[in-house]
Amino acid sequence: MIRYIKGIYAMNVNGGIVVETPSGIGLEVFIPANSPVYKYSIGDSVMVHTSMIVKEDDMSLYGFHNKETLEIFEKLITVSGVGAKGAMAIVGTLSADELKIAITFEDAKEIARANGIGKKTAERIILELKDKIGKMDGEVDRVVIGGETPGISADNRTEAINALVALGYTKAEAFNAVSTVNDEGLSSEDYIKKALKNLF
Repeated sequence: MIRYIKGIYAMNVNGGIVVETPSGIGLEVFIPANSPVYKYSIGDSVMVHTSMIVKEDDMSLYGFHNKETLEIFEKLITVSGVGAKGAMAIVGTLSADELKIAITFEDAKEIARANGIGKKTAERIILELKDKIGKMDGEVDRVVIGGETPGISADNRTEAINALVALGYTKAEAFNAVSTVNDEGLSSEDYIKKALKNLF
């Protein structure tokens, strides 16, 4: 099993890059669309964490900028009906933390933003992975449980999250927007105002 590759960013290919190893071998690696790996330039040194998927007629490498996204990808492909292509679409649309929050909030709409992922598939992902999220590295530690939000005071911030959801934002979007407001002790209205700035 190839778990990571270090080498030179040699070229772009459809859906990924080619990494030239020190031995002169060019390895094609599929990379998610939103990956910071694409910020590198051809000729730069890169390292990608990889998952190798072997089928009867194919052997492919999928690469990620950190272990957390790799672990999310490998959890996603264990879900019935979600293959490597679907998992790549999801991690290419949502960051690891955004996906974990969406699963925690049971926000199928947010997951279904990924190309080719329908509502039923998103709901299956939530059902099969919700109990496994806490076992991943980089666990989301700001999760609403029973109406309270550890890490975010469960009063005005929670009211602000609920208000944003009522305005039509997904639970994940509302949570992310409110959690980025660093001020403490604000009214729910002020949290909403500041959070709305983060949504535009």
